[in-house]
Parts: sequence; structure tokens; C-alpha cells
Amino acid sequence: MLKKVLIANRGEIALRILRACKELNIKTVAIYSAADRDLMHVHLADEAVCIGPPNSANSYLNVPTVISAAEITGADAIHPGYGFLAENPDFVEQVENSGFCFIGPDHNTIHTMGNKVSAIKHMQHLNIPCIPGSNGPLGNDEQENLKIAEEVGYPIIIKAAAGGGGRGMRVVRDKSELINSIGMTKTEAEAAFGNGQVYLEKFLEKPRHIEIQIFGDGQGDAIYLGERDCSMQRKHQKVLEEAPAVGITPEQRMEIGMLCTNACKEMRYRGAGTFEFLYQNGKFYFIEMNTRIQVEHTITEMVTGIDLVKEQLRIACGEPLSIKQKDLTIKGHAIECRINAEDPQTFMPSPGKITTFHAPGGPGIRVDSHLYNTYVVPPYYDSMIGKIISFGETRDIAIKKMENALEEIVIQGIKTNIPLQQTILKDANFQKGGTNIHYLEKMLKELHAK
Repeated sequence: MLKKVLIANRGEIALRILRACKELNIKTVAIYSAADRDLMHVHLADEAVCIGPPNSANSYLNVPTVISAAEITGADAIHPGYGFLAENPDFVEQVENSGFCFIGPDHNTIHTMGNKVSAIKHMQHLNIPCIPGSNGPLGNDEQENLKIAEEVGYPIIIKAAAGGGGRGMRVVRDKSELINSIGMTKTEAEAAFGNGQVYLEKFLEKPRHIEIQIFGDGQGDAIYLGERDCSMQRKHQKVLEEAPAVGITPEQRMEIGMLCTNACKEMRYRGAGTFEFLYQNGKFYFIEMNTRIQVEHTITEMVTGIDLVKEQLRIACGEPLSIKQKDLTIKGHAIECRINAEDPQTFMPSPGKITTFHAPGGPGIRVDSHLYNTYVVPPYYDSMIGKIISFGETRDIAIKKMENALEEIVIQGIKTNIPLQQTILKDANFQKGGTNIHYLEKMLKELHAK
């Protein structure tokens, strides 16, 4: 087993990793920026190292500094969490070359999956269903690009090959918009990701976002742990997730799960990963693979009973998977609400001091958050400050438990999106289940028009 893990992240996921390490008797090292010295996991870690000023580029994204912190503290592994350097193949390669264990896939896998064009080609080779599209990056030949779009059929969506987090996308409904849209997306992609490569796909009008959680041991064995529905999105950002997905049959789950598992076996994939799909008219279409732990891993843990972060740590040591596919069962229903420090109407960030924090409780309620009374939410990072997870024997019970939890939670001193989550839960179409990825934007537009 690992002896000491450096946690290369912040906030709730850093605290989540620290807790898993403690359960496995692994020493921890917290790294933090000057703005984060009061984070809960910084106080709880065995060692803590300040790695720079508040801005991410000079702290959490500073590869030499992160690796130096691992060296001076004698860590033998680095856990990246999600975001920041979690899917940066150059960072992973430097971690490996420096003699540390990276808790995740190797750098070659991350490189292949990190570029959406190469990931789609790889998935097509492995018989994973993909959306019809350009099957490669778009060049500078305008006539050729117009021809490709015509063959795929409008509407189409242009995507940045190196994109992520909902950025670098543009929908085109008419050929008169295509050339200008390609140019704009290339410019945005270059500015946001340092890579101007773009491709196009058929734009699905009413898809759901369904993702499959997998785990591989890096030695040719892999399992799938069911699916999550992440269709409640605003500007391509997930707001609420649930597991299992309404309307997905056990037969569909097994079919798509085994396709993903077989792909992981062939890749000799190591650690946690997620295959993300658009789902429409009973068919799955691959969009990307995330080679890390997901924000919404919590709901998979609730319905499977498996601690995914502890599984990451075990697999990083070369241990086999702790469970066989035949022994895995999905029980009950789980919902996760992301709690953000933002105005629930304008969605503007709302940093500041927490004057009162009271977490909800009761059977079937889990809170993953780094908040505490007097903690100051800094303005420099993502606005998510926690997650509430509810679990019930049925979806209706999980919804009711979440409604109760959102009534109980108290966060004063800043604004949060709790009112938005309450609105979603009370919505008749959400309660029915199966809403598509455009539903929340449409719902908000109608509410604001009243």
C-alpha cells in the first residue's frame, strides 16, 4: 500500500481524498495556494505546503512546484482529483519520470483520450457507438468543410478537439453560418486550450447525457459500475445528477457497460474513468472519456456501495479490482445537487465569508463539502462549494429526502444556487424523469420570462 500521498487539489475533492487515505492508513500531504491556507483538508493533513499565490497558473497548475512539493515531503504518489492537472498528460509524464506513482491512467492513455478527435477514432476502433461527424479535425478548405457538414446533415455542432467543461462548442443550423462559426470556434479553442483544432458532429436535438463509470486495474481487467444521468445542465455545466438513469433497462445497461469494459480491457486502462454518451431514441452515442474521478462519483458510490477513491488508491498500488462484475449490484436511487457560491438568478459568483453553516442530516443524506463557520470562499476558483447527496430505496424517496435536505441546509454570508436546486426538484417534468440536456435552460428561460 502507498505510504504517503500528495493531494494535488483543493476544496471538497481534496477533503474527500484525504478521508479515503486516512481510512487506508496512508499519510497525506496537502498543497495549497496563499488563498487556501484555511481549507479544512490543509489543517487535517499530516503535512501541508504552500505552493504559490492565489491564481491557479502560479500554484495548482505549476507543475514544477507541485512535483517539488512531493519531493521535499517524501510522498510516493500524487492524487490529482478532478480539474487542474488531473487530465494533463505532460504533468502525468513528469510525475512518472520523477519516480512518483500517479493515481490514474498513464500519460499515453490520458493523451489519447484528452483529444476528442483521437478519442473518437479510438472508440470507433473499439466498436463504441459514436455520433456521425467529420471523423477527424476540420481543415482550412471551406468547400470541403461545407461538403462534410452537408453529408452529416444540419444542425451540426462544432467542437474544440481539446475542449472540456462545456467550452469550445457552437451549434450551426444553416450552411450560411458554417464557415464563420468554424473560424470563431478555432479562435476560442486556441485561446482557451492552446489548441485550435476543431471537428464537427451531428447535433442531437433532444438527447440525454448518460455516462458509464468504469474501473480498470491496468493489467487487462475492468468492470462497469452502472450509469449516471447528468442531463440537468446549464451552459453545458452539470447542475444535478442521478443514478441509475430513468428508463435505462438492465439489458441496455449491460450492453453499453460491456462495450465500455471491453474497451478498457483492450486499452489496459488503469483506475477510474467515465465514458460519456448522448442518449436519444434508445441509442447511445459516445462523446468523450474522462480519465479521472468525476464530481458525481458520489451517487455511484451510494447505489453500488463501493468507495471509488479507495479503489483508486488500491489499484495505484498494483492491487486487483476489489469486486468482480458478477458480484456488482445496483440498489436504490441516488441524487446529487451541486451547491455553488453564486447568485441563483444571475449566476454571478458570490465569494465571501461564511457567517453560518449548518449541514443537513438524517438517513440517506451525505454532504461532501469543505465549508465551516467563518470560512472565506475565495474569488479565484470554481464556484462549487459542496455537494448534497440523497439516497433512497426509490427515486421518489431520494427526491423527497433531497427536498428535505435543501430545506435544512443553512449557508449564510454568501449567495448560493440552493433555490435553483429546489426549483428543479419541484418541477413536474423532472419528477417524471428522462428530461434532456436542453431542458433546464428552457425551463429557466420560461421562469425568467414570467
